[in-house]
Amino acid sequence: MAELSNNQRIAKNTLLLYLRMFYSLILSLFTARIVLNALGFEDYGLYNVVGSIVAMFGFIRSAMGNSVHRYITYSIGKGNYEDVKKVFSLSIMIFTGLALLIVVLCETVGLWFFYEKLNIPEGRMTAALWVYQFSIITTALSVICVPYDAIIIAHERMNVFAFVQVLNTTLNLGIVYLVSVTPYDKLIIYALLLMLIQVMNRLIYGIYCGRHFPETKFHFVKDWPLMKEMTSFAGWSLIGNLIWVGYTQGVNIMLNMFCGPVINAARGIAVNIQSSVKGFVTNFQMAANPQITKSYAAQDFNRMHSLIFFSSKFSFFLLLILELPIFLEADIILKLWLVNVPEHTIAFLRISLLTMLIGALENPIGTANSATGKIKKFQIVVGCFNVFIIILSYLALRIGYPPESVFIVQLVITLIVQFVKVYLVKKEINLSMRQYVYHLIIPLMIASTVSVIIPGLLYFTIEPGIARLIIVVFVCVFSVVGSAFLFGLNKNERQLVHKYIVGFLSKIKRKK
Repeated sequence: MAELSNNQRIAKNTLLLYLRMFYSLILSLFTARIVLNALGFEDYGLYNVVGSIVAMFGFIRSAMGNSVHRYITYSIGKGNYEDVKKVFSLSIMIFTGLALLIVVLCETVGLWFFYEKLNIPEGRMTAALWVYQFSIITTALSVICVPYDAIIIAHERMNVFAFVQVLNTTLNLGIVYLVSVTPYDKLIIYALLLMLIQVMNRLIYGIYCGRHFPETKFHFVKDWPLMKEMTSFAGWSLIGNLIWVGYTQGVNIMLNMFCGPVINAARGIAVNIQSSVKGFVTNFQMAANPQITKSYAAQDFNRMHSLIFFSSKFSFFLLLILELPIFLEADIILKLWLVNVPEHTIAFLRISLLTMLIGALENPIGTANSATGKIKKFQIVVGCFNVFIIILSYLALRIGYPPESVFIVQLVITLIVQFVKVYLVKKEINLSMRQYVYHLIIPLMIASTVSVIIPGLLYFTIEPGIARLIIVVFVCVFSVVGSAFLFGLNKNERQLVHKYIVGFLSKIKRKK
């Protein structure tokens, strides 16, 4: 009964987050087009690359965030709420110090890099500097509030995230209008308004936690052994996050240095679509992650393995449903969406979609590793592999290869690293590589291959146009869903999906 209740909670949280994402996706794609037209390719690219500098220092937030999420969720899984109180209060102390550290780094090392290394068009230095300062404020505030996010996720209150995201997306629509009509510098106004929305989001999360979770009442804690344990965990996580920042934001800066801000605009568009699509998977994994950690805390490895496999499959197929029509019809979709499409955008988008499809399998394994608390070896080895993305990307651009080479490098390394991660964590969670390949990789390969056949034939036999786009979209959905159900899921997973669908339809009938 407990497992059924947990499964129902995951399904409910996932549904709430998906409803949020459908609304957000439609509005975000609409607003992105207007913002691009309002700012222009150059300013849009400039906004993306300037924000990358601050994001590079944000790896400190991500590293410590992993530590807080793990310890709070693990303590709740064991039913130890006294530890939850300690972890939360310690986290507030730690993250306040980290916020100050990030501000100092951004205003010293980051500011030097801003003036000396970035390729900023003539006459746009002042605007770029304002964007940079607004980004620093936003990042510092988000760092302080990480413990509140961790509490909400650990308690699986995903309706809060759904509400805030819907509000956030709606306000972004208002920003688009203000940017398009403002008589002032559009880039500065755009960055300022985005910062104010983030400030509002942080306040909402803080107020909600204070009213609903007693353990979020701050008190000074002197538990130095726990602080040492948490910071040690975060220290090793820091390596992985530093490398991740290097091959995301660092690559963005390299593209600016070698190719200029217009290429950053092309990458920004590809990343915008990638983030919107990935949000659907992130939502499901956000709902499933606490259960993976709690299963490990209870030493229920069978339950943990089932969650890893199902979370990976569901994430992969959900992405495939969204990605396949975008991949095939990228040219038409981008022209309909943006009208004027920067050069290289289509290639960037297609390669990014393939990388993201592999990346859908990363989170469940990473969460399982974090649950064990033994992340030192994992972070070092994975970090060493990922550093090749930075090195090979730099060499490719230095030699003179086109900017697409950067995305190809990331695709290949991501594929290799996924199997490395499984190999590193398998002993800690009693999972063999054979189980992983047999229960996950083979079904995914068979189902994805079958699902591409019919849409691919239609793409090559029907004349390009709106009619083909509509046909391909519908066929992709039915092809992927059918292939996933027949070839991707095992018997228990099919029964679970069937049970969810029947239960959902029954609720609708009862309401009528």
